[in-house]
Amino acid sequence: MPGSEEPEYTHHVPPPCKEEVEVVYADNDIVVVCKPAGLLSVPGRFLKDSVLQRLLYEYPDARVVHRLDLDTSGLMALALTKLATSDLNRQFRERTIQKQYEADVWGEVEASKGEVDLPIRPDPHDRPRQVVDHQFGKKALTLFKRERVSDSRTRLLLKPITGRSHQLRLHMASMGHPILGCDLYAHDKAFQASNRLCLHASEIEFAHPVSGDAMRFKSKCPF
Repeated sequence: MPGSEEPEYTHHVPPPCKEEVEVVYADNDIVVVCKPAGLLSVPGRFLKDSVLQRLLYEYPDARVVHRLDLDTSGLMALALTKLATSDLNRQFRERTIQKQYEADVWGEVEASKGEVDLPIRPDPHDRPRQVVDHQFGKKALTLFKRERVSDSRTRLLLKPITGRSHQLRLHMASMGHPILGCDLYAHDKAFQASNRLCLHASEIEFAHPVSGDAMRFKSKCPF
């Protein structure tokens, strides 16, 4: 999660990911990469292959300051110094880092834009699933904009204002428009509609942790 400096390990063992991690930008303080779908962000308890593990060969001081789900592809920023780690964590805590995702969802979304404001908490009886809980859930807010509709699916641009686990997946499913290929929240037809989770982190914007310059990166959606 944003603000965490040490890897959190997972027990899940996914199939091997043969796609490479693309380095989009690097300097003495940060490295920005594009993560393929099916690759962990940080090492698992049993499977070590991950974005972080692959980068350590070339960037031995790399630290993960935010994560993408295993099945989500797209842009990740990593810190290379303690100062950069601290400052990027601060930006995440203060929610000044802007992220945008592209998603293909089931059905036709009628609204051209809108928001989903539903609090989320983990489901202790069915991990790693999350559930909407208006009493005990943490605030979760997602903005969406409709890009196009075709073949009973809609391409959306999604901007998470908060960074809860599975926020985009659960919010879209709660709208009645689950993300295609989602194995956790989509009904069977939506899950079978794609051979991958149709969710891609396509843009990230933040202040450089040392210079303060505005940094903005884009990644073409692969589906």
